[in-house]
Amino acid sequence: MLEIFERGGIMMYPLVAASVIALVFVVERAIALRKRKVLIPEILSVVENFSSSKDVEFARNVCSKYKGALSSLIKIALDNYHLPKNEVRELLEDQGRQDIRDLEKGLGVLETIAAIAPLLGLLGTVLGMIRVFAVIKDQGIGQTAALSGGISEALLTTVVGLFIGIPVLIAYNYFTNKSESLILDIEKHANSLIQKIHNIKTTD
Repeated sequence: MLEIFERGGIMMYPLVAASVIALVFVVERAIALRKRKVLIPEILSVVENFSSSKDVEFARNVCSKYKGALSSLIKIALDNYHLPKNEVRELLEDQGRQDIRDLEKGLGVLETIAAIAPLLGLLGTVLGMIRVFAVIKDQGIGQTAALSGGISEALLTTVVGLFIGIPVLIAYNYFTNKSESLILDIEKHANSLIQKIHNIKTTD
């Protein structure tokens, strides 16, 4: 492994750094976007069983025990229980734009690494080919062993760049779709609570 790293030249350093950063964010997103961590079962239970104004204080207490977009939005709906439905919905939309950023945190980094890793590899290949042409200039084209070795080293960074970029792109698309799905679920449960609050107020 060390031999491959040394053969790749100077561009292997940013490529390895990019792969480490990507791995850190992939692991972090895998943990942060677990469904049970975002869609907290206890809060979902509160929303599902909400049936009267007497449940407001209990629901507030449950939400205060947890952090995250779901608990934040549900708590806002409960704190503004007395407001008209449209005003509560506007408050949730404003807060939702802030909270949802937490679900998308780090995705920009993954997208950037997926884009630049192959380019870094290509740059390494170009630098390697420059060295190959320097050998041709100094020694002529008769040194086939030196030329083939130089070309293989030049192409190595492109392979490494693609090897990093492709999995990171897959991870980026996966986490993007997952975060969007969780956001839709959060919106669904928040709207469900708003509707229940509205129904309770109209029947009181």
